[in-house]
Amino acid sequence: METEDGTKVGDGTGEVFTKVKSKKGKKRRAAEEKPMETGEQPSKRPSFPPISGEQLMGGKAEMRSIPVPPHRFTPLKENWMKIFTPIVDHLQLQVRFNLKSRNVEIRTCKETTDVGALAKAADFVKAFVLGFQVEDALALMRLDDLFLESFEVTDVKPLKGDHLSRAIGRIAGTGGKTKFTIENVTRTRIVLADAKIHILGSFQNIKMARTAICNLILGSPPSKVYGNIRAVASRAADRF
Repeated sequence: METEDGTKVGDGTGEVFTKVKSKKGKKRRAAEEKPMETGEQPSKRPSFPPISGEQLMGGKAEMRSIPVPPHRFTPLKENWMKIFTPIVDHLQLQVRFNLKSRNVEIRTCKETTDVGALAKAADFVKAFVLGFQVEDALALMRLDDLFLESFEVTDVKPLKGDHLSRAIGRIAGTGGKTKFTIENVTRTRIVLADAKIHILGSFQNIKMARTAICNLILGSPPSKVYGNIRAVASRAADRF
């Protein structure tokens, strides 16, 4: 039997059981009971309209300059329309080649809607200037998980003269065979520019390609490097 004040009485044994009070604090109980008493509805999250790129930049035009070395003038001139079209039509940016400073200059305008368009276009032009094909460099604009990494052979091991030439030869291989194999297995693109090495790909793939190239520089035979990167690539594929 239960009384009005919440006290329970046993079944004739004389034992009395008292209702246990809640341990919640007074403020917490008041906060929970308040909406029920007043009938108030919880407030909704505010919704703001998307802001345009021009408003986010404060109405000021931003510009990036990418220097072009002399040996890339001719390829830039031949592929200018392939570079010009995606930057202007897809990213809504303005681009020009400054003959005095020898720089490719990219600038935002009123039609620019994407805030990250300027950085994507700069990475695209920079990749082409470093020696990548236009089709490969375009992937930097279309995909967000692609990166560009550059380092030198001497960063891995201080080599000079013939030793440096042999290390570069081990990376390239006969007719570029070793470089092509590393590209195909790790799904990256590699550019060998004298002692500088540029790698284009995702973070994990760049790591695999960089490890293989470093092993070649340190003197590992290509056959051993092939086996290592294939094992790592197969484990990565199984993981996904």
